[in-house]
Parts: sequence; C-alpha cells; structure tokens
Amino acid sequence: MDFDVVYLKGPVEQEGEALVLRIPLIAGGAALTECSRGIAEIEGDVLKVNIPQWLADHLLVRVGDVVNVSNLNGRFNIFPADPRRPN
Repeated sequence: MDFDVVYLKGPVEQEGEALVLRIPLIAGGAALTECSRGIAEIEGDVLKVNIPQWLADHLLVRVGDVVNVSNLNGRFNIFPADPRRPN
C-alpha cells in the first residue's frame, strides 16, 4: 500500500476518566484513520484516539503533555514529544 507518511503532534486531554488525543481530520487525522482502527473513532471533524492507562503509564504521559504521532510503516505510532525520566 502506497501512502504519505504523516507526522503530527498534539496535547493529551482528559475525557471523564480516559485520556485522549484529538487530531483534526483536516490537519492530517484523515491520513491516520486506517492505521488507528480499533483505538480511535471519528467525532465530527476530529479523529479521537483513546490512550489506555497502561500505555500512558508506559509512555510516562499525562494530561497536558504533548505527544507525537505518525503513520510510519503503516502503523499508528505515538510517543512523548518531551519524554520525562522514570522515577
């Protein structure tokens, strides 16, 4: 499959008890829909990506942190933009 690789960044937000990332479809979220099936859903004009707590703990991210995302290698990739050191 031939596609353009998209690199984006955005803040982790809280929705109830869940952590989410909202990516505007027009800014590149549309290019991430295929590789994010099962972990994301389209809500209006954004791709809402759910970040499970185990993943947030593994990445050491919390509400307000900025994460980078991409569709490199046809997979949804997420990692902190400014990683913090584990305690």
